[in-house]
Amino acid sequence: MHHRLAADDIALSVQVLQEFYLQAKRATRPDALSHDRTWLRFMVQEITLPVMIAALEIKAICNLSYCDAAVVAAARALGCRELLSEDMSHGREVEALTITNPFR
Repeated sequence: MHHRLAADDIALSVQVLQEFYLQAKRATRPDALSHDRTWLRFMVQEITLPVMIAALEIKAICNLSYCDAAVVAAARALGCRELLSEDMSHGREVEALTITNPFR
């Protein structure tokens, strides 16, 4: 397990969990879903109307895809200062969040 994932202050969004599920259910990863409940130890931000509206605003202002903006909006709703993402630009600051690629 990556050392960052062992931290006690990790939080997830439903958007991230959905993306994980779509990737994990691929036939090439048949054992990946055996860990599908490990996320229960993390705080999880639900997709709410305020989070969705914030995501739409972030998308427009920051030139992100809706999916990335939804992850940012969820992180902001959780009060996060750092967002771990291999998809977004490492070191970029968005909505007072610093994007960190945990695999760098």
